[in-house]
Amino acid sequence: MPRVSQAHLDARRQQIVDAARARFASHGFAHTSMADIIAESGLSNGAIYRYFSSKEQIVIAVCEQGTEALPRALTAEAVAGFLDHIRARAHGTRHAQLVAQIYAEAAVSPPLAAVVQRQLAAMRAAVAELVPDSRRPRAAQIAEAFVALCVSYNQQLAIRGDLDPAPYTAALMAIING
Repeated sequence: MPRVSQAHLDARRQQIVDAARARFASHGFAHTSMADIIAESGLSNGAIYRYFSSKEQIVIAVCEQGTEALPRALTAEAVAGFLDHIRARAHGTRHAQLVAQIYAEAAVSPPLAAVVQRQLAAMRAAVAELVPDSRRPRAAQIAEAFVALCVSYNQQLAIRGDLDPAPYTAALMAIING
């Protein structure tokens, strides 16, 4: 029997994660069963369980792939572009709803909470590196507030739908500039 390539195995695993992401975004974690993920993926039970032994493992895999592209600079234009990116993902893929569910689930799942905490720490560190020299002594505080406000914007998109990012951009710039 021919051996399956690593690329094939990786593609199948990604197919499962993508199917789960779509199903979770449209129906929520609580209303998605392993059978739903199997149906969404088009794969067999055995194929799914070869990669994941539980729905919680799939939730963690979805979360681990959920990195957010941060702005390259902390200028008004870059921050506005970043918030526009968050807004576009919220509309195109229901990403905001998925993130809201991940945060809720992380509140009761220590393994998922650990993944979310690592991601938030990485975001804060990346933002702190972008803080202008004149504000460097407050870089950690600025990064904490920046990430918190961006997470809040995403949560508001999940609940309220489309939101103008301009007030959030202004608030973030006030935090950055002091």
